[in-house]
Amino acid sequence: MAESNLQAWEKVLEYASVPLHGTMSRKIRKGVKLQINEGSIYEDAVLFISDLFLRVAAEADGVSVNTYYDMKAVSSIRTYSSKEL
Repeated sequence: MAESNLQAWEKVLEYASVPLHGTMSRKIRKGVKLQINEGSIYEDAVLFISDLFLRVAAEADGVSVNTYYDMKAVSSIRTYSSKEL
């Protein structure tokens, strides 16, 4: 069951991002915002997804901030994007 949850979260994160050429990281898609566990909302951030953790690299007030999430502790992922007509 836990493995299934990890795969589901990986798919959601892959949907919300695009690969960064030449790296194992992914950038959140343009026009998409991402929220994990009802926490901070990320936009224009870089994700590194592994089976153990998720790293979100973002910038806040001119400082690089890396936030790490235990993949087993992720309980929700929310995406925001403009409504397509």
